[in-house]
Parts: sequence; C-alpha cells; structure tokens
Amino acid sequence: MRVTPDASRKAIRLADSALNWAVLAGLVLLFALAGYAMWDRTQVYDAASAAQYQQYEPDNADGIDSLAQLQAINPDVIGWLQVYGTPINYPLVQGPDDMKYLNTNAKGAYSLSGAIFLSWINQKDFSDFNNIIYGHHMDHEAMFGSLTDFEDPAFFAAREYGMIYFGGREHGLQFFASIHDDAYDTSVYRVAHTDSADRQAYLNNLMSYAVNTRSHVTVTPDDQIVLLSTCASSSTNGRDILVGKILATVPPDPFPPASHTWDDVEATVVQLPKMWARVAHWWWVVALVTAGTWGALTITARRQRPATPRHQMSEGEST
Repeated sequence: MRVTPDASRKAIRLADSALNWAVLAGLVLLFALAGYAMWDRTQVYDAASAAQYQQYEPDNADGIDSLAQLQAINPDVIGWLQVYGTPINYPLVQGPDDMKYLNTNAKGAYSLSGAIFLSWINQKDFSDFNNIIYGHHMDHEAMFGSLTDFEDPAFFAAREYGMIYFGGREHGLQFFASIHDDAYDTSVYRVAHTDSADRQAYLNNLMSYAVNTRSHVTVTPDDQIVLLSTCASSSTNGRDILVGKILATVPPDPFPPASHTWDDVEATVVQLPKMWARVAHWWWVVALVTAGTWGALTITARRQRPATPRHQMSEGEST
C-alpha cells in the first residue's frame, strides 16, 4: 500500500507532537521531584531542631517542672543533655533497644533525625561506670553533628564542660577526651564490670583511641563517665566519641547565650533551609509555568507551520 505524502507528513507531525509532550512531562516531573526534595530536606532539619524542645528544659525560669510535661508525652524521656559551646541541648531518652530512637524523636513520633538516647544496656540512673549516649551526625551541627569538631585541638580546648540532668537534678560534665573508633569495637561499646580492675582496663583502652585529651583531668574507676557517640564522616564505620566524667556540681556555662547552641545555629539549620525551600518552591512554580508555556507555544507553532509547497517536494514524492 502506497503512503501518500500528506499521510507521511501527518505521521511526522504526530510523532513530533508526542515527543514535545513527552519532554514537557519530563520537565514537569523533574521540577516536581526537585521541589519535593527541598521540602523533605526542610522537614528533616525542622525535626532535628533543638528549638522545638526549649520549653521543656529542666531549668525553665518560670519554675514549672517543664521536663515532666515532655515525660507525660513520652515516658521514655529520662533527662537532658547539654554540651556548652555547641548546639547540643536536647532531651535524653532511653528505649527498649538501641534501634527505636534512630528514627523516633523525643516526643515519640517518627522522625528521620531520631533522638539523643542512652543505650539500653545502661542503667537510667547512670550508676554504670561508662554510659553510652547516641545521636545522629547531621549537617549544620544538628543533633550530634558537632562532635566531629572536637577532633580539632582548639575547638576541644575551648569546650570543657556541659550539663546532664537525670534523677531529678542537674549534674556537671567535664569532657576529658575526644576519640575516633570503629562502630564494631566491642571493647568500647560495652558496659565495664563493677570491679575496679575491669573499669581501669576499660578506661586505659578507651584512652588509647584518644585524638585529644586533657592532662589536668583525673579519672578513676570510682567515677562515672559518659560517651557521646555519633557516626564519623571520615570513615565508613567510624565513630566520633566525646568522653566526659559526671560531676556532682554543675560548672557555669562560659559561653554567652548568643554565642553558642541554638541561637546562632538556628539560622543555618532551620531558617536557611526554610528560605531556600521557599525560593525552590517559587522557582519550581516559575519553571513549571515556563516549561508549560514553552511546550504549548512549540506545539502550536508546529501545528500552524505551513505545509511544504508542492514544487519543493523531493523527486521520490508523488501525488
């Protein structure tokens, strides 16, 4: 069956139109995915924000037992953790295992940023010699993202103290070592036995991994210590650990409120992603409208393009 030139040109135009619509659909899908990715990123950083928990801090100036309000929401809340000079200022929880709070926040809701949690192998009254606390390593120093900074000698030297709340009162923290280790090192990620010899052996082994230490800090088997542990970006299974001993009294915070923790970082962790999310949202709208307009104009122009004059037909074409 002979195909006429008009039918051939019609088939070409249909194929061309289908291609234009396919390109347009691809562009729409691309911009939709980009907009969703930016929105999703903003949601993750909102969930990691320490600002959402500030009203529950134990030292709330209004005198209300504010932490009890959070414990009423989630009974797994056992205390509070603060590292002076960093954005680490979060509720502390303990679950039935070390998996639950990898993707559950301190309010008990699902969250990719998880929560700061005490290992299930430890006693919640911190009566063990070594107490292991986990948190995700997130960008912009959210959650335990700032622990990596303690590998820098100057950063470590300037930030010696913190506060941990448990058992109904505040205790001090004095950080004496920053450590880089492997996630599967069972010599570190275990609870030392109650006898003094095992505690000392554990401490000696721990210090063998130290990147930075404080020579003026004395730690004995009679102390209680905490290990703040997070994933390291420098190695696949690496872990960055900040080690401190628990003090009976709380040292004063040497950092002015506006120079540390959430006040400065909030603009980066929350406000900046929100700003870019708004920009991305409007860019996505503008790009979508532009792509749609371009596609419609292109298709219209092709439809309105005059047919090829008969005298310009190739020799192989006939009527």
